Amino acid sequence: MVDRVPVEECGLARALALIGDRWTLLVLREAFYGVRRFEEMRTDLGVPRTVLSDRLAALVDTGLMRREPYREPGQRTRYEYHLTRKGTDLLPALVALMQWGDRHLGGGEPPLALRHTGCGGAIRAALVCEHGHILADPRELAAARNSKSSA
Repeated sequence: MVDRVPVEECGLARALALIGDRWTLLVLREAFYGVRRFEEMRTDLGVPRTVLSDRLAALVDTGLMRREPYREPGQRTRYEYHLTRKGTDLLPALVALMQWGDRHLGGGEPPLALRHTGCGGAIRAALVCEHGHILADPRELAAARNSKSSA
């Protein structure tokens, strides 16, 4: 039996507190697709302006995105939103959620194919140990309290 980890120490609980709502995850998805401008995100997502503005502000405040100014000729200064390293580190989690949704909630063929730009191979989320072994079954995973975090 695994030692219980209090919710306030749990990495999953901390992550969900930061990114655990639908619009935040979809804004991150847009950023991974290369959409950086407010109006493009709003149009793609169909999200109310205030909701998008709040989510982008929170993502900037937490260091997942950064704002960079741009200006179209004859227009006022606006901002693009770029993922930071902290933000791009979420890609495996988002791919795993998307593929889970495609597999268990989709109606057949996934609407989007993710491919490796180097070889064209299909991308799939997987659990891999530090020695390169792919875990094919959840029973191959053992959880133990990290000795560094126990008091």
